Amino acid sequence: MSEFKVLSVVSEVYPLVKTGGLADVAGALPAALAPHGVDMRTLIPGYAAVLGALTRAEPVHHFDHLFGGPARLLDAEAAGLRLFVIDAPHLYDRPGGPYSDPAGVDWPDNAERFAALGAVASGIGRGLVPGFVPAVVHAHDWQAGLAPAYLHYSGGWRPGTVITIHNMAFQGKFPGTIAPQLGFPPEAFSIHGIEYYGAVGYLKAGLKLADRITTVSPTYASEILLPEGGMGLEGLLNDRADVVSGILNGLDTVAWDPATDDHLAARFDVKRLKARDANKAALQRRFGLHEDPDALLFGVVSRLSWQKGLDLLAENIGTLLEMGGQLALLGSGDAELSGRFSGASEAHAGRVATWFGYDEGVAHLVQAGADALIVPSRFEPCGLTQLAALRYGALPVVARVGGLADTVIDVNEMARGIGVGTGVQFSPVTAPALHQALRRTRALFQDKVLWRKLQRNAMTTDVSWQRAAGEYDRLYRTLAAERGV
Repeated sequence: MSEFKVLSVVSEVYPLVKTGGLADVAGALPAALAPHGVDMRTLIPGYAAVLGALTRAEPVHHFDHLFGGPARLLDAEAAGLRLFVIDAPHLYDRPGGPYSDPAGVDWPDNAERFAALGAVASGIGRGLVPGFVPAVVHAHDWQAGLAPAYLHYSGGWRPGTVITIHNMAFQGKFPGTIAPQLGFPPEAFSIHGIEYYGAVGYLKAGLKLADRITTVSPTYASEILLPEGGMGLEGLLNDRADVVSGILNGLDTVAWDPATDDHLAARFDVKRLKARDANKAALQRRFGLHEDPDALLFGVVSRLSWQKGLDLLAENIGTLLEMGGQLALLGSGDAELSGRFSGASEAHAGRVATWFGYDEGVAHLVQAGADALIVPSRFEPCGLTQLAALRYGALPVVARVGGLADTVIDVNEMARGIGVGTGVQFSPVTAPALHQALRRTRALFQDKVLWRKLQRNAMTTDVSWQRAAGEYDRLYRTLAAERGV
């Protein structure tokens, strides 16, 4: 199989820098595509954490002036990833996260920081690096949204372009006054280009000008064509519906493998489910919950936000307690929600417990020790936490939206009859509907034989990248053929 080059353009990549599922996807795709003969390199900003993790770095291009200062492009490696890194200290060498300062305030020059990402991607796409001219440039989310735009307006030959929407809620809108600084021709600042209601829309630009648009689940691909899911861009997406598709995310099944996971109190697999019980006890101890093997232990691993629907769970703490259940919550975010859960843990010590922040090891233990994992998102492009829950035998209790609907098989009567259920879905996304889902979960849990069967169903579900990698490979090659690459 001939080598097929693809440039992935992204603002974060696991395990170098991560704020959410975007990083997990970007980190997993290159290895998943390698068996298909795809040589995927990842273009990433040179944050301090990225530069510090490099095991090899060779300068391949120098920029005298890249949005405010000199910069270098590095051909590099780290954590098994082949990278191109933008070493631009004036843009990326600063404390805090990739998008905001230590206080959580967005960097005031984010427009320039991520315009640089798109511009360098365009350069690589047009042959800036000898020996690596990609057939396809694959941009992820608004931070890379200008990459297809720069390529569109570059003139001459260009590779095919794909943009993937990981979350439509984040669109990268900046004042129109920055347009002259971005280096586009004047005609680009129009409804047919980068302009969006008088502003510059980074995601809008990518959606308008990329050759293909993908989302991270088929259901989300349908939802974004509606006003509720499109968030102002549904008109554009409907105009381009013939190039919109959904490719379901996978999970890194090496990092998430209960049979080899060093974070667990006891390793287990589908043939050794009894060993899982030790993780439930360890999770109860770690969170200060009563050690009760018969209590239905619900887990949560999530950002605390309106999108994630955690306010609906807060409203159902009483339901959970009435059923004799327990809750172990790992997450951070909205202060008001944090206060509600903190108050519940103080009022119901031993039965409700919180761990504010994020800890990778604790996240693994929650998946391995909880009986069920609650994911009540109002919208969810794909979601990875429910995939980990399936892998670890924590039955997901999910809202019937986006990727949650695509990955969890509801244990309804028909599913029970043919033995294929893997979790509990609920709709509409309201507190009363979640109340009923929790009660359904309790009824299933009381039937120990059925519960073990459902756990086995969950753990034998294919949540890997294998199928998605094949779909991406076909998309890339079809697009390249259309462009004569």
